[in-house]
Amino acid sequence: MDGHVEIIDVAPRDGIQNERVLLPAADKIELIRRIADAGGRRIEATSFVNPKRVPQMADAEAVMAGVERRPGLSLIGLVLNEPGLARARAAGCDEANVVVVASETFSRKNQGAGVAEVVAAASAILAGARAAGMRTSVTVGAAFGCPFEGEVPAQRVLALVESLLPARPDEIALADTIGCGVPSQVRELLAGTRALAPHARLRCHFHNTRNTGIANVLAALEAGVDALDASTGGFGGCPFAPAATGNIATEDVVYMLERMGVATGIDLDAVLRTAQWLGERLQRPAIGGVSRAGRFPAPAPQACA
Repeated sequence: MDGHVEIIDVAPRDGIQNERVLLPAADKIELIRRIADAGGRRIEATSFVNPKRVPQMADAEAVMAGVERRPGLSLIGLVLNEPGLARARAAGCDEANVVVVASETFSRKNQGAGVAEVVAAASAILAGARAAGMRTSVTVGAAFGCPFEGEVPAQRVLALVESLLPARPDEIALADTIGCGVPSQVRELLAGTRALAPHARLRCHFHNTRNTGIANVLAALEAGVDALDASTGGFGGCPFAPAATGNIATEDVVYMLERMGVATGIDLDAVLRTAQWLGERLQRPAIGGVSRAGRFPAPAPQACA
């Protein structure tokens, strides 16, 4: 660990995409503003997907149109096909993130196509985004286990990563979509990916479904990961993966890293306020541990004037 890690807050997309309460565009814009005010510099703002399949993301263009652009702020759009990329470009996304799933069954449920077909589509998307001057990343979903097929061998994940390298993504993310991964897997997959792509930035996306998320964060840090996804309030889940509940909470990650002396540039108190605000709008409390228990030591009370 070099004393710093980048946090990408995914609450505006992965955090809310599976919530039963549909947030209006104004609330999504406010959420992005709050994350940026707290120090977030890369934010997964929305996804350009079929609104019939993911109704929460039906207002992607309206959200992007309403977000305040700031120096140093990069807004990420998730895209699954070339029409989605065209929408992301027109909406002004700074980055395009594409997803390839590491199992055939989940790939067909998530994207309606097999892995080989999705790899070909992802490679074309990455090339188009790069030509448009956008930063590019590819996320390997279900890299730690599949809700339908069970264990996903590490060699299959690494072969998938290798098949994507000719598309030259700027960043490669390994995603524990259903929160089944453990630290030994994190170390193995990051070491293997680093060996295949020594110059690419590496990123991890963990869910805390089985309470292994923070342990996996520590393993990723020790393995030299460059960036971590997290969701304010610990909200999150995939509509196409049974029981894929709860991303790791931004407040929990920032709290742990602060206590370890690892800088994130994120204001923990601001994140906690946003987690409470978001929970009120989603009509359920934030599920991050620090949101429930509070930070330690507790902030000193403010003196009265």
